[in-house]
Amino acid sequence: MALGSAVNQMFSGIASRYDFANRVLSLGLCVGWRNRLVKAVADLKPHNVADLATGSGDVAFALRRTLPPETEITGYDFCEPMLEIGRRRAQHENVALTFKVGDCMQLPIATESCDVVTIAYGVRNFENRAQGLSELARITRSGGTVLILEFSQPQIWFRPFHFIHVRLVLPIVAGLLTGDFGAYKYLGTSIADFPNAEGLSDELKKAGFAEVRVESMLFGTVALHRARK
Repeated sequence: MALGSAVNQMFSGIASRYDFANRVLSLGLCVGWRNRLVKAVADLKPHNVADLATGSGDVAFALRRTLPPETEITGYDFCEPMLEIGRRRAQHENVALTFKVGDCMQLPIATESCDVVTIAYGVRNFENRAQGLSELARITRSGGTVLILEFSQPQIWFRPFHFIHVRLVLPIVAGLLTGDFGAYKYLGTSIADFPNAEGLSDELKKAGFAEVRVESMLFGTVALHRARK
């Protein structure tokens, strides 16, 4: 099974418990990290935002609460069960959000049509990272910005603790919370194997972004990349 299909199947299986598990595993810190991303978007005052790998819409709903009502926000994901959770919530809360199926390897978005593109914890799961980053560059207008919130590689002194958490603690605790031990074993491996902040910055520049800035958090384990086209 191709990586993209395997990841899609994995997220389909844990869709209803994914956001809850993330909050428990991060001790609630993921909310603060998400809010930094949202504030960075608000500072840019975009007319439209595409939230990629939106899942059930955690970032999209936070953007909607923060940005002006006239700002168009669309969430894209290749996992339909995750999107359906977001649609039901938007309908229940009467929130103006649109959720569409979209694979980051080939997005159903017009070239240079997005003021801001956001993606939280999704780049790590790209089937082909170079292709995915090029897609992000393609859909972003000239002068627009891509904001990537993603796990990264920690400072040297913190690496042993980080390794124990993502390789041992995370799969066990997440498996107990979601009932799927295999899914979080993959996620732990994907975190450990992901480039550091400098490495991802270099890949973004190769994909066509002129300027990349990084804000590191929690001893380098999480990074917010701001890439301007």
